[in-house]
Amino acid sequence: MGSSLFHRLSFSYFTYFAILGLVTPFLTVFLDGRGYNSLAIGEILAIFTATKIIGPTFWALLADKSGKQLSIIQLGSGLALLSFTLLFWVRGYWPVTFVLAIFSLFWTAILPQLEVMTMTSIRRNAKIYARIRLWGSVGFMVLVIVSGEIISYYDSEAFTYIGWFILLALFLSSLLLKQPRVQRTKQQENSSIFTKLIDKNFVAFFIAGLLLQISFGPYYSFFALYLRDLSYSDSAVGLFISISVIAEIGVFFVAGKLYQLFGARLLISFSLIATSIRWYLMGHFADSLIILLFAQLIHALSFGLYHSASIQLLQKHFQVNQQNRGQAIYIAGVYGVGGAIGAYATGAIWQEGTGATLAYEYAALVCLFASVFAWFIKDKR
Repeated sequence: MGSSLFHRLSFSYFTYFAILGLVTPFLTVFLDGRGYNSLAIGEILAIFTATKIIGPTFWALLADKSGKQLSIIQLGSGLALLSFTLLFWVRGYWPVTFVLAIFSLFWTAILPQLEVMTMTSIRRNAKIYARIRLWGSVGFMVLVIVSGEIISYYDSEAFTYIGWFILLALFLSSLLLKQPRVQRTKQQENSSIFTKLIDKNFVAFFIAGLLLQISFGPYYSFFALYLRDLSYSDSAVGLFISISVIAEIGVFFVAGKLYQLFGARLLISFSLIATSIRWYLMGHFADSLIILLFAQLIHALSFGLYHSASIQLLQKHFQVNQQNRGQAIYIAGVYGVGGAIGAYATGAIWQEGTGATLAYEYAALVCLFASVFAWFIKDKR
């Protein structure tokens, strides 16, 4: 693999996850700054997340039929930039919700195709993938810290300016990529994805991932506001999230080796149990600096280790011409349905912060239940 290709792919991951580093902690701060209560924020985030149910599948069908993942990435990043621009002018519950929804719809075109392009370009080498993917974590961490500082210095409306510049960088990064060549066999062209979807191994993996994303509801939706209620600053929010990402980056360096040693079932099960402990600690002891730091370090397992094992499992489960649809269906069901349920349920439970502990307790139970399904995953290494 050439160094220029490595750098281009790494830059695309950096900019894509930089947007995530802005949206994940600070979208709620932006909405709170515009006067929405916790129930309204939960509803907006649920609709925003629900676009992942439709978007990835639609874009993946286009990518699988055309075989041109790069064109989909460029189209999605360009339209995401244009739609996000509308946030400078729109006001009101439904206009803001609509703009965020169409932005997310176009944004979801990017990651599944980028993952497939990357794995194809590097011939599914787990070690190289981990090194490229860690730049996504670096982008996330940098934006979390920078955004926290900027929003603290100015106000929550700075969210739109930061987002616009990073989306522009994401679009420009897509113009630097090249479409990898893939040779397909006749058997692969005629293969059906349905049998892969109803496979018991995939069903157990899918349900475990769905429940994990539901459990992330309090963290993804209200973490920044939660820490504000505990008298932490926006800058501190950025630092706490950056600590979790640093731990995540460390895991990416060894994830490929761990997968070879232990396989998907053990890694995913361990990640889920550790995440359950993390949510319990978060709900009861987040006012303790030491315990909050420890809980954030567990993110290395909650996301880093789980994500690496999941990508490897998906790549081995689906054939070449099924990769885009397989990734899309997984993202639509797990991140779309699971994320929407988690956001809406958390918004209903949160009650302006008085239900925070209860929300994290539910999250811990859901994650523990997910580990039961993970144990039925069979390794195919």
